[in-house]
Amino acid sequence: MAASWPSWLAAPGAVAAQFLGVLWLVSGTTGPWGAAATAAAGGEELLKCEDLKVGQYICKDPKINDATQEPVNCTNYTAHVPCFPAPNITCKDFSGNETHFTGTEIGFLKPISCRNVNGYSYKVAVALSLFLGWLGADRFYLGYPALGLLKFCTVGFCGIGSLIDFILISMQMLDLREHGHVSN
Repeated sequence: MAASWPSWLAAPGAVAAQFLGVLWLVSGTTGPWGAAATAAAGGEELLKCEDLKVGQYICKDPKINDATQEPVNCTNYTAHVPCFPAPNITCKDFSGNETHFTGTEIGFLKPISCRNVNGYSYKVAVALSLFLGWLGADRFYLGYPALGLLKFCTVGFCGIGSLIDFILISMQMLDLREHGHVSN
């Protein structure tokens, strides 16, 4: 004979459903998405959009330069990509204004690392340095005609200068900004 539940006591499935509903409500107001919702309700200081957790925003992929294979507008080894907070997130945007996002507005610009190549092809510079560095072709290509002529006249400083330049170019340690050879 099957036992029946008393009418005043809820069935185990209903209790479990109510318990899960309460857990969902608590995690929704205190979990990763709930922090922005609680702040919007006046519970605490509003987060900056840059401080949102992963999953609360999505960033676009950077535009890649076909010649250099690096993000466009790379300066000081950093490029910035636009990030969009998720719908119904409220945070302080890059202007410091409290904004309620719909998912289509830019909330902040996320910095990503990149190499400073400034319009010169990395592959061409390394190839010139490896094969014709003793003639100064790499320095002519990178916009250093005086050093290129000096390397040409001294046969790459007897090979030592060619080796040093090959290492500097392959490790991307030449900074063209200080010499004014920027092509942004």
